[in-house]
Amino acid sequence: MGEKTVFSHTSVLLNECIDGLNIRKGYTYVDCTTGGGGHSYEIAKRLGREDRLLCFDRDKDAIAAAKERLSPFLDRIVFINENYSELDSVLTQTKLPPLGGVLMDLGCSSFQFDAPERGFSYMHDARLDMRMSQDAVLDAYEVVNHYSESDLRRIIYDYGEERFAGKIAAAILRRRADAPITTTTELSDLICGVIPKSARADGPHPAKRTFQAIRIEVNGELDAITPTINAAARHMAPTGRIVIISFHSLEDRIVKQAYANLAAGCECPRDFPVCVCNKKPTIEILTKKPILPSAEELEVNPRARSAKLRISEKI
Repeated sequence: MGEKTVFSHTSVLLNECIDGLNIRKGYTYVDCTTGGGGHSYEIAKRLGREDRLLCFDRDKDAIAAAKERLSPFLDRIVFINENYSELDSVLTQTKLPPLGGVLMDLGCSSFQFDAPERGFSYMHDARLDMRMSQDAVLDAYEVVNHYSESDLRRIIYDYGEERFAGKIAAAILRRRADAPITTTTELSDLICGVIPKSARADGPHPAKRTFQAIRIEVNGELDAITPTINAAARHMAPTGRIVIISFHSLEDRIVKQAYANLAAGCECPRDFPVCVCNKKPTIEILTKKPILPSAEELEVNPRARSAKLRISEKI
């Protein structure tokens, strides 16, 4: 990989997350997306020696960096180099104190964006990669150079909410017919050349939405959110908390709907005289509207500007 990237990370909505978890001794807590370990550090230092914190991350580099940062608390931490989609399996197979809280910080970590060789960012020239786990087979190069035009258009439109998805997909097909698109700069320049000048005058970088869409596809980021929320609720002790930060509307919509489904009671048709489904609410939603970063946080960490925090509590 060449020169080692220095891990730098500012945890988003840190105080709000810790307050939301309502950490108590005698329980197990889970950080589904350990990343730089900022949230994990604040959780771990509030735990007793007999409590446990499960730190999930599918990125081996992130796990290694987190172990260094969390070294004062290694007696109470279990590091798990897996996707958080394995939460149900781990909790089922492992004898642990009751589950008291789960934190999910969705999206891509600052470490991955800031490591040029990982190919996540249009700000650095690198091979198209975008894999959160270096063991994964599918990467951004494969998506860009081998997906059909219709699949590219669907991904860019659905995951990136990019209105020029059709034009971008068509341009990718034309370019790769001559030679593969191999780097982030090539792809970014292509996108900038497709989007009309009037649409590039303000707002985010023209390539942002497309890069986001490809990253989500490569890592299957949206697929595991609902099953993991359901698993957390199923294993959670009464009054335990599920705390989730999302960074774009697709993630937030999934979280909001998953919470709503778990908070709903009877699903029988309204004209039924009595309930026959026996469905009871599993959680109470504590945030009717999401918690947003403060002006003070945004001044220090502009990357937090799109963050939304939703909290639920097991009934």
